[in-house]
Amino acid sequence: MLDEHITRDDYARLVRHLTAEGVRVDADCPPVKLSGGLANFNYRISIDGHAAVLRVAPSGDIPKGAHDMAREHFVLSGLAPVFPLAPQSLHLTEDRSILGAPFQIIEFKEGRIFTGDKFPSEPDLAANLHSILAGVMGQLHGVSAQDCGLGDLGRPEDFLKRTGAGWSRRGRDVAEDRVLIALVDQISGWLERALSDVPAQPSTLLHCDIKLDNLVFAQNELKPVALLDWDMATRGHPLFDLGTLLSYWLEPDCPSCLRDLGQMPTWQVGYPSQNEMIVAYSEATGRSVQGIEIVHVLCLFKLGIVFLQLHQRWQNGALGDSQYARFKQLGVDILEYTETKIGLI
Repeated sequence: MLDEHITRDDYARLVRHLTAEGVRVDADCPPVKLSGGLANFNYRISIDGHAAVLRVAPSGDIPKGAHDMAREHFVLSGLAPVFPLAPQSLHLTEDRSILGAPFQIIEFKEGRIFTGDKFPSEPDLAANLHSILAGVMGQLHGVSAQDCGLGDLGRPEDFLKRTGAGWSRRGRDVAEDRVLIALVDQISGWLERALSDVPAQPSTLLHCDIKLDNLVFAQNELKPVALLDWDMATRGHPLFDLGTLLSYWLEPDCPSCLRDLGQMPTWQVGYPSQNEMIVAYSEATGRSVQGIEIVHVLCLFKLGIVFLQLHQRWQNGALGDSQYARFKQLGVDILEYTETKIGLI
């Protein structure tokens, strides 16, 4: 067995399949699992003497719209030629008989990835993180979806309202007791009313999970060379990307449930505040950020529900790692924090 997800037989079957598809795998270079990710599985492999990424969706039943390899392949195929931070998708297979789930082969981008669970070694990261991320979002949100063949991606009309309603339904699906159901319903009801107050903006391409550890930086300078994990990409309200980033953007007074996620090191000394991140985005894009506090609540709500979903999948046997055992409490704690944020608006 190579690891708990891909056996030697799986890999041999993969090599035969890709060879038949005209993709030459260097079979003497076994796959190496890459760190990061809570559900998709990523491995470094070699194709025609060049490093590539084998990206495999989780097996079994998964939430609608999640871990969508076909969507990611479609988005990257259109976006990579016009957005340099998007890696190329080299191959897509949706046949589950090969590895038990759909998978892609994606261009490997050499560089450094900083995680939020420890203080990054790059001395200039803290002072520049907000301007770097604002620049990435500004560049993406400036791409014409129509010009890169993505003009039919998603349903951008009433994006925030539909997104709020969708996560409310998912929240009710995973709420297992009356207290949690009441909490989900209270946040859902507030969002249904409040999202109407967010001014509409022209839709843009959205990544839907921009954060520090989805960026690859150059080896010798603090310059992004890739933005990873496009399986949730769509078109919609541009503040949704900013709100998602803010849901990970920890400040010194953030509760321990968010710090336990280890997503962003921004609660440490020297990092910009959430407000500085918001200002940086507005200055980089020229866009209004009116209503961002409401979108931030929506994205915190989504984050809490995602952890409840992952715990439910672990409970049902679809995910084997014991780290998921604590995700129910994490999800509940995030939802309780979301409720307190509503009281401050």
